[in-house]
Amino acid sequence: MYNNVLYFLTAVFLFSMDTAPKVPRLPAWASVALFVLGLICYERLAQYIHRKADSRGTAGYFKAERKASLLALFFFSLAIYVCDLKYYLSVLLWAKALPSLVNVAGLCLFFLYLSLMWRAGKFHYQRIFGRTYTTAGFIALNIKVNLPIVLPWALLSLCYDLFALLPWPGLHDLLLSAWGDFLFFVLFLLFALLVFPPLVRRLWGCTRMPAGALRDQLLSFCARQKFATELYLWPLFEGRVLTAGVMGFVPGLRYVLITSGLIEALTLEELEAVMAHEIGHVKKKHLLLYLMLIAGFSLVVGQGTEPWTYFLLSQDSFYSLMRWSGLSPEAMLATGAAVPLLMVMLLYFRYLFGYFIRNFERQADLHVFSVLGSSHALVSAFEKIALLSGNIRDQPNWHHFGIGERVAFLEKCEQDPQERGRHQRKVWFSLTAYLLVLAAITLLARQMPVTGLARQYEEKYIEAVLWQKVQQEPDKALWLKLAGDLMQHKKMEKKALAAYERALAFAPASPDLLNNLAWLLLTSEDLQLRDPQRALTLARSAAGTKPLASFLDTLGLACWANGLIEEAVAAEQEAVLADPAGREYYQQQIERFRRLSYQQELRQKQEDEHQHRE
Repeated sequence: MYNNVLYFLTAVFLFSMDTAPKVPRLPAWASVALFVLGLICYERLAQYIHRKADSRGTAGYFKAERKASLLALFFFSLAIYVCDLKYYLSVLLWAKALPSLVNVAGLCLFFLYLSLMWRAGKFHYQRIFGRTYTTAGFIALNIKVNLPIVLPWALLSLCYDLFALLPWPGLHDLLLSAWGDFLFFVLFLLFALLVFPPLVRRLWGCTRMPAGALRDQLLSFCARQKFATELYLWPLFEGRVLTAGVMGFVPGLRYVLITSGLIEALTLEELEAVMAHEIGHVKKKHLLLYLMLIAGFSLVVGQGTEPWTYFLLSQDSFYSLMRWSGLSPEAMLATGAAVPLLMVMLLYFRYLFGYFIRNFERQADLHVFSVLGSSHALVSAFEKIALLSGNIRDQPNWHHFGIGERVAFLEKCEQDPQERGRHQRKVWFSLTAYLLVLAAITLLARQMPVTGLARQYEEKYIEAVLWQKVQQEPDKALWLKLAGDLMQHKKMEKKALAAYERALAFAPASPDLLNNLAWLLLTSEDLQLRDPQRALTLARSAAGTKPLASFLDTLGLACWANGLIEEAVAAEQEAVLADPAGREYYQQQIERFRRLSYQQELRQKQEDEHQHRE
């Protein structure tokens, strides 16, 4: 189940990080055909994986599920990024009002791939666990087992969208603030503590342990530890898996789940040792600490996403890779942001979260010393579980430690009681270090020069978008003109001239284009590009068609450059009438025209540049 958490986290992340394109990459019929073909290919591969593992018993079944689950992620990714699934889901009417439903629909598609996996493995499962199911019943059983993994995320996302629909501006402002994040964390906490345990118990089909001597003895044992709970039979893999677990932190909503296989395999003393382990989880507040670790990941992602995005957008290599790959800026940004974040998520949960839950398990194991005074009964229980589960004693385990490792540690603590205290200190030291690192990340994120990074990327991003539009629609004068404007602003004047010339071929009478080209021909820092005579012709056409103040100013500059001083002054005076707010600027232009000629100013500029170089 811990592996399944990683699979679903990856699936949710892959889908939520994808951006729905404005136009699908493929025609609708091609997307549907590829999607169906992917489903067929995946189903055949899942059947092959289960057939190959058929003779390996329980271990073979679980290994086949792991392989097929990873393969499901691969085909799911292809469906998202090749078949434009998010685009087609986003155009549905309800998608605009409740965007989270798009992500929930994407999750349902991942369940579709898993359903094909479960269908392929049904025969193998029935043969191993001795239970007959219809195909629909077997798929429904597996969905209910895995649904709790994603249920909190789905419900809270829907709640967020529903709150956003309410006609209360104050609530909208709250949701967008830091307090909104805190509010939803509180809702998540309440859901996890109050709603989640009974909901999961029902989804998993757990039933109250029948009245009898065993139930009375186990409840009496819990009462002696001042631990209030209810005991339930856990039908995980028909109850054949030898395991137990505890859910819920609040008394009255706390349940200890035990499989019937574990009850049959262990003695009463061994079962009490297992109960002591589960009590240890609650006494050490592990359930709350799990929530803290999940919230910590959300904090890291929330603090790091914006600076990382700005950093990406400010890098020249980002745009070079975008041009090489042919991806749109949006798609490239989604990929550049999603891949590192996905890696961070997997590393966080597989290694950091895994580190803590392994050591929490070891802490819970140590609680048996406080309750029973010795670990002999728990060691005996572990040895039986390892043997009856297919001799898995030496099998490594990333989330619980291997059974052999747990036994060795308990025996070490039996011989050296001080080892117990050392482990408790190790856990609390690790938690303290974790919180300090979180605080440091938060402080560093707030010190990041986000505004400066944003200024660095804005022009580069606009340039990338414009040039892509030019490539996609080369006959559109608007994109060419905008590209020329940007190039002129960035002092890339030869590129700007080339863009304007291409644009003129499609819109020779555009006054905006004529004016901007005239300005470039008059003011270019590359003197070889200047052409005052052509600029005058262009400026007269632009101002004659569209007598804006800025166009009249360009005309005044062109007249002055060609020695027509009175016409230049007249043009600037007309600009004053068209834009009285700019009177001071236009008056300065008139004084400039009367003070010296265009050629004199040009020579003066050249002399200044020569002196500067010396």
